[in-house]
Amino acid sequence: MTNLAPELELLGADLHRAVAALVVRRRRRMRRVRLAGAALAAFAAFTAVAFASGIADDLHLDPAHWTILGGGTVDGGRGTFVKARNNDDGSESTFLLEHDAGLAPYDAFLLHERVVDAAGGAQEQGALCTTDELTRAERTALAALQSSPAGANPEQTKQAVASALQRAFAGAPCRGLEWAGERARFVHAGIEPRTALMPGAE
Repeated sequence: MTNLAPELELLGADLHRAVAALVVRRRRRMRRVRLAGAALAAFAAFTAVAFASGIADDLHLDPAHWTILGGGTVDGGRGTFVKARNNDDGSESTFLLEHDAGLAPYDAFLLHERVVDAAGGAQEQGALCTTDELTRAERTALAALQSSPAGANPEQTKQAVASALQRAFAGAPCRGLEWAGERARFVHAGIEPRTALMPGAE
């Protein structure tokens, strides 16, 4: 009888790597944002439509925990947003999903901003960051992360990066600094590939 144990172990390892890669891709594509001060209109009829159309499914929102209030898509479905209420504590959140695979880093940023605009806008002020400004912001964020170990939890490095960006752009902030900080933190944590950064950011 042939011993299949080594082959099965290799197959199991391959499957584990594939699933882990899928989880990372989904994690980096979906963002949850709270639009502070924005009144979320209740679109009760949208709840059924969202689940029927697959929008909520794409975001993996459990209807037992979330009530869909509204949402939509941009760029033919490349970007999606859903506004939902947490059934446990009543808090409201906006979930963003961007299918930016294959897009150049700056184009991915522009897609994100279009989704944010469609979802009701962001708290950041000013004109959109240019390619040079976004590159400088990512470079600033990466410099702020040098004191943190590689793979550090991006939530734990968020404040240090935000402070560094605020200082660097104190005179002329642009809209996109949060994006730049997040990309740098996710790359530093190993969640995003370095190709997600603007060319010249490193």
